[in-house]
Amino acid sequence: MTRRWFGTDGVRGRVGSLPMTPEFVLRLGQAAGKVLLQAHAGLSGARAGRKPVALIGKDTRLSGYMVEAALEAGLSSMGVDVRLVGPLPTPGVAYLTRALRLDAGIVISASHNPYEDNGIKFFSGEGSKLSDAVEAQIESYLHSDSMNHPDLSCVAAADMGRARRIDDAAGRYIEFCKSSFPQRFDLKGVKIVVDSAHGAAYHVAGPVLHELGAHVIRIGHEPDGTNINLNCGATHPDAMRAKVIETGADLGIALDGDADRLIMCDRSGRIFNGDELLWIMVSDRARREVIPGVVGTLMSNFAIERAFRAKGIDFERAKVGDRYVLERLQARGWLLGGEGSGHLLALDLHSTGDGIISGLQVLAAMVDQGKDLAQLCSDLVLMPQVLINVPSPVGFQLQHHEPLRAALQALERELQGQGRTLIRPSGTEPVVRVMVEHPDEAKAQAYAQRLAASIS
Repeated sequence: MTRRWFGTDGVRGRVGSLPMTPEFVLRLGQAAGKVLLQAHAGLSGARAGRKPVALIGKDTRLSGYMVEAALEAGLSSMGVDVRLVGPLPTPGVAYLTRALRLDAGIVISASHNPYEDNGIKFFSGEGSKLSDAVEAQIESYLHSDSMNHPDLSCVAAADMGRARRIDDAAGRYIEFCKSSFPQRFDLKGVKIVVDSAHGAAYHVAGPVLHELGAHVIRIGHEPDGTNINLNCGATHPDAMRAKVIETGADLGIALDGDADRLIMCDRSGRIFNGDELLWIMVSDRARREVIPGVVGTLMSNFAIERAFRAKGIDFERAKVGDRYVLERLQARGWLLGGEGSGHLLALDLHSTGDGIISGLQVLAAMVDQGKDLAQLCSDLVLMPQVLINVPSPVGFQLQHHEPLRAALQALERELQGQGRTLIRPSGTEPVVRVMVEHPDEAKAQAYAQRLAASIS
């Protein structure tokens, strides 16, 4: 069955239009509840004697109130109990779902997108994102010809689900993040700028670092419902960089709206992306243990692949999206992976990508080795990489777009194996992503512009 509503990171769209309408979200809650009930029916032991329970968290978008209420109504109407935690990072929802032995976790967030968008992503009881197969089950109830599906009828009043709030969710998650930082280290004397993107980590990122001893300067920590990701956070790291330079901080940490991405900068203002931070995490661990392999994505810089292989560490590319990185890590039995966008995974610490925990691993490497970010990255020189987002033309089909195919063929002849191209439709936005890598940055920019022009 064709996936209509689920993209690479759940269901996402502009609020007020499908699928982000109250009617559709209620139906999505019912469909998810139905699949949850089906899975629950096969359980034995203590869990089988109660209703399934789903935890709902969200970021700071104003529309989160509407989406939360509709989801709660849909789930409870199917006989699923609900736990509400309010604003909490995506990885915090994944952690609490697992820690509380619940059956599912649901995050209301459009991650790095502007406030006009919102989205819904699901976690299993183990704190991992749902497989394509389970998402397909949910989709089966959501096709246009089944919006009044008989299996999604409301249960009897006596069988309705109950809802209650978990008041100490943020505190639990703060302690979990702190537990990932080695006990023998602290951050005393380290001055850190933390940009929470006016998002879900606004009330947790600063306290984590402060309680580990750091002098914390917070920005992006005053959400008003419409300023999430607005000229701040991991997708706009210039705000972090400017504050680091202004205050003379040792480094900066920038998260995105739901705090599963991490970008950092040093005291000079140099930005370090996800590829470089992954390199630091892996290289630091390789001093103490054997690292059999690392998973990146099709977008990962070619230089990091060569650098890992030079260390004797295997490197595999997954499709773009941290869920696909996770799938390949699990298939290979490896622990570490990530994306240049800042999604980083360490599966011995958490079941999903976590911007705060990833930042703590980088900080631990700095403290342990007595080096700054630039020194820890001295053996890695990234190849210039240019990425252009082109608004997706109506009816665009990558494999059938003749102007793009012709431009790609001509460019491959010019590159002569000295660079790399990648064209892919986004799974979260209505754009086509055009990426070109080349040792000469000016040429990479020119080649990318040429490909982008052939699409538009």
